[in-house]
Parts: sequence; C-alpha cells; structure tokens
Amino acid sequence: MTASKTAVFKTAIAKLPTSKAPIDRTAIKTAAGKTAINKTAMAETARARKEPVEESETAALQLGELSELLGYAMKRAQLKVFEDFLRCVAPLQLTPAQFSVLLLLEKNPGRNQTEIANTLGILRPNFVAMLDGLESRGLCERVRSPNDRRSHILLLTEKGRAVLARAKKLVASKHEARLNELLGPANRVALLEMLAKIAGEL
Repeated sequence: MTASKTAVFKTAIAKLPTSKAPIDRTAIKTAAGKTAINKTAMAETARARKEPVEESETAALQLGELSELLGYAMKRAQLKVFEDFLRCVAPLQLTPAQFSVLLLLEKNPGRNQTEIANTLGILRPNFVAMLDGLESRGLCERVRSPNDRRSHILLLTEKGRAVLARAKKLVASKHEARLNELLGPANRVALLEMLAKIAGEL
C-alpha cells in the first residue's frame, strides 16, 4: 500500500466511532473513499480559483476614452519610435536621449550642461547621471568654463565624434528611412509642424 493510501485509511479510521466491537472494514473503505473524494473536490476548487477564466485572457481590453486622447496616442507612438531607434543603433548602445545630447554638443561646442539639459527638457539629476555615463565611455568631457569657474562646458571627444557619425548614418539609413516610408514625405512634414506647434505653444 502506498504512503498516500495509508494516510487516507488512517484518516478514515480516526473518524470512526470508538468501540470494542470488531472493525467493519467495509465501513473503513467507504469512509476512505469519501475522504478521497472530498480531497479531490477541494483540490479542484482551489485550482479553479487560481486559474483565470480563459475568456478574460484572450479578450482585448476596451480602451474607452483613451483611444480618443491625443496624449495617449502620442505616447504609444513615441514608445514605438524609441523601440525602433534602439534596434537601429543597438551596435552603438545609445539611447535617444544620449544621441540627442551628442548631436547638440556637436552643433554647440562649449555650452554649459544647464543649457543642454534645458533644451532637451531633461531634469538636472538625470542629465548629470547621463553625462557621467557618456563621459565614462569617453564620448564627451566636462571642463571648467573659462568665463565662470563654477560651471562646466561640454565638449565632444574624438571618440564621441566617431560614434556620433556612425549613429547618424544608422539613424538616417534605417530608423528615419522606415518612418519616411511609413508616413510619406508630405505627412512627415505635416507631423513635424504639428508636433512643433504643440511643443512651442501648449
């Protein structure tokens, strides 16, 4: 007899009334069967509670008013754009924000970190952490401003220029090319104008 069957029989025997009369083995088996059935029913009930209804797993969520909100639609689009950007520049391990910083440093050498952070809308603590990462990779450097020793100006290193040049080629040939193909030239121009209007006037 297996250990599980032995345990069931012991449980059944414990539930029988104590008396000095001979043990009725048929009654024991009947009680054991009821105990096993009860345990099976309890296990099935527990599984039913843990397992979600199949329909709720496959049914699409109803977005309601979200589908009509510009902010939600723009955020969803931004996430898709960022995902595609990261795939395109994966060999260089640059995020969209880091790429933007390098672009600004290339076009605006010697500007301080506050100006760069404000232009990109990046909070100072986050920007400092990002600069630490770029500087540790040798892509840019912070030097004391000759005009104000309390502030730092930012400069691209030679390595930073080389990485940025490769990144621009990947972005133009893959990421931006894919967006251009998706939108078409006219829609691309219109979308840029609308986004600039929101950013500048809202």
